[in-house]
Amino acid sequence: MAPVPASKHFDYLVLGGGSGGIASARRAAEFGIKVGLIEPARMGGTCVNVGCVPKKVMYYAANLREEMMHDATDYGMELQEEVGMDWGRLVEKRDAYVTRLNGIYQRNLDMSGVEVIKGWGKFVGQKKVVVEGTIYSADHILVAVGGQPTLPTIPGAELGITSDGFFQSKERPQRVVVVGAGYIAVEMAQIFAGLGSSTTLAIRGHTVLRYFDSLISEAVTEEVVHSGVNIKRGVEVATVKKTSEGVVVTLNTGEVLPPADVLLWAVGRSPSTEGLGCDEINMSLDKQGHVVVDDFQNTNIEGVYALGDVAGKALLTPVAIAAGRRLAHRLFDNQPSLKLDYTNIPSVVFSHPPIGSIGLTEKEATQQFGEENITVYETKFSPMYHAMTTRKQNTVMKLICKGKEETVVGLHMMGRGCDEMLQGFSVAVKMGATKSDFDSCVAIHPTSSEEFVTMRNPRK
Repeated sequence: MAPVPASKHFDYLVLGGGSGGIASARRAAEFGIKVGLIEPARMGGTCVNVGCVPKKVMYYAANLREEMMHDATDYGMELQEEVGMDWGRLVEKRDAYVTRLNGIYQRNLDMSGVEVIKGWGKFVGQKKVVVEGTIYSADHILVAVGGQPTLPTIPGAELGITSDGFFQSKERPQRVVVVGAGYIAVEMAQIFAGLGSSTTLAIRGHTVLRYFDSLISEAVTEEVVHSGVNIKRGVEVATVKKTSEGVVVTLNTGEVLPPADVLLWAVGRSPSTEGLGCDEINMSLDKQGHVVVDDFQNTNIEGVYALGDVAGKALLTPVAIAAGRRLAHRLFDNQPSLKLDYTNIPSVVFSHPPIGSIGLTEKEATQQFGEENITVYETKFSPMYHAMTTRKQNTVMKLICKGKEETVVGLHMMGRGCDEMLQGFSVAVKMGATKSDFDSCVAIHPTSSEEFVTMRNPRK
């Protein structure tokens, strides 16, 4: 059978209108090539629509309500009545903001000269993709279709929602169960609790965020409890049932949790490779379904690339954006050696209080360089804001240094304002700063960040 001809040919065709795909498409278009972008849903992908952006709005709301309820009177402000919560109004304003962002993304693509093709793209041959019955071809194709939340394979799992469902909720639930110990679970649980929902968090281990440095994991677990979340430790969900009183979760210990209005699963994400036609071109996938790529985002198929969540490495929006732009320069701007450096990538968790982290954990540094070659500086204190408040939140900070020169290979913190502190310190770590470089910087007072440049004595 003769191959089916393509209706249109591009120099560069991008599958996925998320942050990484859009960034790569627009940057490539700057070099005067013909670019197409395929997207079946709203522009912006997970981050803009059901991720970072609307989540941060809810984080701000929960944080503000906590401060009004617990801290305002300590600062001499008298509330006339109980702090109410109009969830519907908040959601309406949040969604309007997201819609504006969708429009901005579309207009930016239009101004860049990128042709947007609406629909789901599927490979039907070498460098050929079909969308709604129309076949497109390209010299170079980027797969940036992202991923989606997963559900566990247990009886009744479908009675719960995921983070996607959270952003569809139009009313605040009174009773919530969140399952998971990663950053999405922590953020969702504390948002619910901060906005007034009775919240239970079920985790398999004894601390949340176990892949973070142990100081951070232990500290944030304490703060999750202090924020009003009831943690069930060392458990897994066995079954879920729907009753007249709500969703009932039974744990593997036999304990039956009180009925909930919402059960939210935050137990991982899967790449959106199903239905992509990877088998049509023999594209290599790993056991989880991620597209396998090398350091330059190349797949095993010449001229086909992948990045972002679908490639399964450093699942962060700015990582996908950076990788996408570098790929465009490598392919179309005569920079053949350009690639993203996946080491020392800063990350933040919008817990209450937030976390900032870059580099190796203490465990990783010890394994990589040996305990005798590692020096650790750390501190724990209550920030100045809480000098006035009855409610207390701790701040913890840690520097992990390597060798006699004490090169900073890990920087970790949790506390008020740590999300905004991290970017500047990340530049220093990326440049290879040493402890003496930190010490030589004059402190900014009074701030929490000054602790990083005033630590004198290593931990014994």
